[in-house]
Amino acid sequence: METPSSTISFGPRDDKKALEENPVFAPKFDADGLIPAMAIDAATKEPLMLAYMNEESLKMTLDLGEAVYYSRSRQEIWHKGATSGHVQKIHEIRTDCDQDALILYVEQLGAGACHTGRSTCFYRKVATAKGSDPVALGFTETDLSFDPNAVYGKKS
Repeated sequence: METPSSTISFGPRDDKKALEENPVFAPKFDADGLIPAMAIDAATKEPLMLAYMNEESLKMTLDLGEAVYYSRSRQEIWHKGATSGHVQKIHEIRTDCDQDALILYVEQLGAGACHTGRSTCFYRKVATAKGSDPVALGFTETDLSFDPNAVYGKKS
């Protein structure tokens, strides 16, 4: 995978008011060097997945125009769709007031965003009614968009 453009740089984080009001992108990475990035379908506004980016993957995302994340479990850069072909084309990136979280409005290319074979990773809802212990989950999406074993192969 290509390395990010050396011309991409982020602003300083030394002035809180400037972070909130100036038109300079100065993302705040946590102690592990990561920032949460919520991918949302640009057309439907449905949530697709939550992942993390490090500085390198964020710069790659800006450079490529496609979502590139950092896998916390594998501890490596992860270009969404490199294995599955289910690429996320960036339409818009937003950051919150203190620039420590991102929303990626994307066009989800391919059958789905979730490794389970569904169109979204958010295919269950938490029961808010009292009465079950432990708290129950209800499925909002039961049908698979694709066969994950065919796309990713069986994991041993």
